[in-house]
Amino acid sequence: MTPIHIALAVLVTFIWGVNFTFIAWALESFPPLMLTALRFFFTAVPLVLFLKPPKFNRTLFIYAIGTFVMQYAFVFTAMHLGASAGLTALLLQVQIFITVLLAFVILGEAVSRMQIIGMVVGVLGLGVIALNLGGDMPLIGFICILIAAIGWSFGNIASKQASTQQSISNTSTTSPINSNNKASNKTSALSALALVVWGGLIACVILTLSSLLFETEAWQLATFTQASIKSWLSLGFIVYISTLIGFGLWAHLLAQNIASKVMPFALLVPVFGMATSVLFTGEIVTWWKMLAMTLILSGLILANVKMGLGRKAAKT
Repeated sequence: MTPIHIALAVLVTFIWGVNFTFIAWALESFPPLMLTALRFFFTAVPLVLFLKPPKFNRTLFIYAIGTFVMQYAFVFTAMHLGASAGLTALLLQVQIFITVLLAFVILGEAVSRMQIIGMVVGVLGLGVIALNLGGDMPLIGFICILIAAIGWSFGNIASKQASTQQSISNTSTTSPINSNNKASNKTSALSALALVVWGGLIACVILTLSSLLFETEAWQLATFTQASIKSWLSLGFIVYISTLIGFGLWAHLLAQNIASKVMPFALLVPVFGMATSVLFTGEIVTWWKMLAMTLILSGLILANVKMGLGRKAAKT
């Protein structure tokens, strides 16, 4: 990965870490499925009017359902049921290991020995959480987050495939004279944003129908008029910063690098998530939370050792 890609990966993980606190604040006024539907409605509208849609195929629908519907419907539900912002951010990172495994099985991407060691250490950190269920991580919340992680993992693979397909299509229609790195990066970024926006539109339809079915009583004018300013501002952050900027950059990074190099950076999300949850929601830090954080951060470092050692051997 290039230095700029590394910097972008850290920025995205910071945004996603802070986002868990904003989700907690938005859930003070909106039920989880409705909040998720609103998130992707404002993600898609009005940008769908200006961005060329990606190819509508199975890959796009898997991306939308996995990354947006499954991940956020279950994450929002878990937090609504009592899972704290910090622990949710921490536990959700099991998706990293599932994604790398899927990339190996489906895409044939190689995984280094050091990355495997780092992932094992990270899993030990997640295991510490599993041994301390209750309180701010109820069992039902734990299960919901695991389902969300599986959905996100399949969405990551679909994002990689969809972005690669789009890049090939763009390359085949671009003349050699105008084909340069700057133009290629711009095209890739726009394709990634279109993937998020159109994927969000698909997710919005599914989530709205689900909310109307399971949260019927919430669909009344009072829900919107009585929602707090803090909840509305939090929704704005979730939509425009976390979703459009965050997922747009993440899809771009996956298109430019192999998944096993990008995904370990997501281990920074719980670090930022826990820190902001402690600062702004009053989440209590216990010894086992610190142990879990330490193991996960150590796993991130180990998983990325190859980045420095193998730079001369393989350029990404």
